[in-house]
Amino acid sequence: MSAVLQSLADRAPSGVLMHDGEQALTASTLLDAVSRCRDQLETLPPGAVASRLDNGLAAAVLDLALAASARPHIALPPFFTEAQAAHAGQSAVAMALPAAAESPLDRLQWRTLEPSPRALPTGTAIVTYTSGSTGAPKGVCLDCTLPERVAASLVQAMATLGVRRHLSLLPLGVLLETVGGLYAPLLAGGEVHLPSLATVGHRGSAGLDIHALLATLHRHAPESIILVPQLLQGLVQAAEAGAALPRSLRMIAVGGARVPLSLLGRAAALGLPVYEGYGLSECASVVALNRPGAQRAGSVGRPLPHARLRVDGEGEVWVDGPAFLGYTGEASRAPGPYATGDLGEFDSEGFLHLRGRRKAMYITAWGRNVSPEWLESELVQHPLIAQAFVWGEGRVQGAAVLVPRRADVSPAALERAVAEVNAGLPDYARVAAVLLADEPFTVANGLLTGNGRPRREALMQRYGAAMVAAPDPHARTVLSHPVHESVHP
Repeated sequence: MSAVLQSLADRAPSGVLMHDGEQALTASTLLDAVSRCRDQLETLPPGAVASRLDNGLAAAVLDLALAASARPHIALPPFFTEAQAAHAGQSAVAMALPAAAESPLDRLQWRTLEPSPRALPTGTAIVTYTSGSTGAPKGVCLDCTLPERVAASLVQAMATLGVRRHLSLLPLGVLLETVGGLYAPLLAGGEVHLPSLATVGHRGSAGLDIHALLATLHRHAPESIILVPQLLQGLVQAAEAGAALPRSLRMIAVGGARVPLSLLGRAAALGLPVYEGYGLSECASVVALNRPGAQRAGSVGRPLPHARLRVDGEGEVWVDGPAFLGYTGEASRAPGPYATGDLGEFDSEGFLHLRGRRKAMYITAWGRNVSPEWLESELVQHPLIAQAFVWGEGRVQGAAVLVPRRADVSPAALERAVAEVNAGLPDYARVAAVLLADEPFTVANGLLTGNGRPRREALMQRYGAAMVAAPDPHARTVLSHPVHESVHP
């Protein structure tokens, strides 16, 4: 039996463990629901099961039932496009769909998928897909022990806070919320509140109804929540404008992307208990975290008890210890340290400070990994766009420098072209601001490599200041006179 399920069996039968805002589950009723879900799973063909469920009791029960059945679980985040979901579902024999009945714990609906799923490494229990750096993201395969080991490490690190009530604000299809917001609270003897994402205020992966979020916070009075930087910024702005936040909060964990130091300072001035951390799917989420009595603003904290981190001679962060088994459809990964692709350094007291990505991939303010090459390739498919350079580190949506195919293409026409491309992209990967290049990218001017790829450092030197200052996220404005300055955002 998994450690989480064992913890449920040891709880008082009548104690509330989960709540969705309408219905509560005690230890007894939760274990019964898990058992009934396992019975449903036995009717399916052997193999992995995918899910694309809203936050709620059914999603949590399914996750625990799959852990008990030893079937691999492929939990897909709701912000995936249909194409991305279809790609990820190639590793599954069935897809769990919301129940048709009013009660979320009544029989789930199932859709049987093609009987030739992509191979998974031996021992796979969880397959987690991040937002995907391309249109066809890789699935990270984890065994049954590592996510619970990370959860136990989080419980140990934050034990002095005495947190007993967690409110899930991120999708359970995101591993950070599953590990930190479902497994960890249950292991700690607490309860988990799981309202729907719409109730919380999510409007797509890059939209937020702050009034709905505040109402949910006051209704559930959580002691802990997990945020991405954009959600933290929304709460800080609301509090600065006079909105009251619940006094119950003891821990606001924030991660998924770089948190501006200025935002941390504003949160501290409001008395918000913010703890920044760092993790990656390949290591089952969190590997470092600021914690009570060990905080350093601007760092992602010290390594958690289960993880060993080091920085090599080129500044890349490596994680040694338990890690993923491999990617879907690929050979199993050999055991050993994992190169994260992130650049960083440790200070004299062991706090890790991140300095950016080794490769071009950027992380949005919503914690979504995005490959700029993917977006650039989509943009240049449009008949009006000849060349594109995209950047979006820490933004809600990206900024792009474009070279039109003809000199007579107007800024308004480029705006419409980008809108047409955006319509085929997930909202977290769309371009919100457009800058008109003052000349084409060529090898001669140093903006293009010999094999035709944008020279990113050179383009950031030229257009970086304007991209940083460009509107984000709703107003798409064509800037016809970019600022040529050297910047390193």
